[in-house]
Amino acid sequence: MSISFSRRFVLSAVTATAVAGMAAGALAQDKITLRMSTPATETDFRSVGLATIFADGVSDFAVYEPHYNDTLFKQGTELVAIARGNLDMSITSAQELAKLIPEWSIFTAGYLMRGPEHQRKVFESDIGKEMFQLVEDKLGVKLLSVMYFGTRQLNLRGDKVINTPEDLKGVKLRMPGTDAWQFLGKALGADPTPMAFTEVYTGLQTGAIDGQDNPLPTDKDKKFYEVTDQIVLTGHLADMNFLAFSKSVWDGLTPEQQDAVMKAAKDASAAITQSIVDNEAELVSFFEGEGLKVYTPDVDAFRTRVQKMYLESDFSKDWPEGMLERINAVE
Repeated sequence: MSISFSRRFVLSAVTATAVAGMAAGALAQDKITLRMSTPATETDFRSVGLATIFADGVSDFAVYEPHYNDTLFKQGTELVAIARGNLDMSITSAQELAKLIPEWSIFTAGYLMRGPEHQRKVFESDIGKEMFQLVEDKLGVKLLSVMYFGTRQLNLRGDKVINTPEDLKGVKLRMPGTDAWQFLGKALGADPTPMAFTEVYTGLQTGAIDGQDNPLPTDKDKKFYEVTDQIVLTGHLADMNFLAFSKSVWDGLTPEQQDAVMKAAKDASAAITQSIVDNEAELVSFFEGEGLKVYTPDVDAFRTRVQKMYLESDFSKDWPEGMLERINAVE
């Protein structure tokens, strides 16, 4: 599936979603409500894909109710909220899953996934089935689908040229607060600094942090380019998100409804993935037009250091035996 969202489509979809929400009250009495909590904005590609494709796919029996910008649950608390029965859906990451299930830390390793197609094949294989089942068994959370979230690059203030990991020494690089994210920052050679996603723009603006790492579409959506000077194309993590769903809600659905939820999740994730791939291809010229310097460092130097640090770390001790070789073998 290769659906993509233009910016015009994004804005019109947001408007349509708002109008539909006003009309939903009279129809919602005999439908279940699926509350989604996400730190993303309403115009984020993930938000739009779910508010249109997923919402439409389940509309016969459910009302999709998204809550954006951390307004319902703070980032990193959603999985526990789902497990406790306080939330129905979230967009989660391997890093958040690894905090609760150490075996998942393998998917937080830099330079592991080779891109969106490799991701899809890995999680549609027996590897994905096994790791999804582990989440279901331990958390009571059902992972419905994987979506590409873009390849993470460094986005920094100042004009210091970054060519190798040694050049990042002393650079205060914002990373989310989990151990997995903080380790990745250290592996890149930076001084990782935990900070909530909603505070990053101000942190860059004031100099509380020297930079942050995110995929290019996120840098644009959150306007980080307004308060930074350069993007270093390290390509250190082909990032991924997962659509997390309450297992108790899932078990209460009929088989036909479960099929509809699964299809809607996969269709939305495929469209979101394609949109981000298309968007990434256009953004280098956009950022250069905004006055940022965009360049590629010595990626081999970064890859060598990052992979070495992961293999020597305690994280790798939690990786399922043979899993790294199985992931690498997926073509």
